[in-house]
Amino acid sequence: MTQQTLSTRHRHRRERRRLARCDALSARLAELHSIRSLLAQAAEVVAHGWVQHGWFTVGTPTGEVVVTAYRLRLVDTYPVTGACLAGAVVHAAGGPANAGSQLTQRSLDLTWHALRDDDVPPAVGCPSPQVRTMRLLDLTRWNDARGRTPSDVVGLLGSAQRLAAEHSAVCRAEQDTLAKL
Repeated sequence: MTQQTLSTRHRHRRERRRLARCDALSARLAELHSIRSLLAQAAEVVAHGWVQHGWFTVGTPTGEVVVTAYRLRLVDTYPVTGACLAGAVVHAAGGPANAGSQLTQRSLDLTWHALRDDDVPPAVGCPSPQVRTMRLLDLTRWNDARGRTPSDVVGLLGSAQRLAAEHSAVCRAEQDTLAKL
């Protein structure tokens, strides 16, 4: 093989890597846009009705009922009238059937990072199920803390939206750098 052939292969390989990174950044930007939208919807859910020590409240013919794990099917039957922090994110994502979706999980991850004032993009894009469970418990404890208010929860969701916007700006900056190569 000639030196020129090796050089051409090297350039092609480098270009494929650059294009793959551009694709990954575009996908991340689309996901962050969806997360911001979902978090805005979750904030609206909380603003209309906030719950502590339960996931949701639903309006039944006999009045409002607090929904926990034992009565989760009520969410499919009756309209949701309120939600806790995590419940609002799940509801905005389409309800309990979508609780395990990537969008829901990444929205909760970003909310946890906002709670912890962690504005650095996470090194691990997909934490283990155990880590996600602990973060969800952390968000739940925060939501249920004595003295917490609906405006605190809406504020945290707003902080998570701003964090998503900051992560988007980082992605766009990297895209701009890659476009100049």
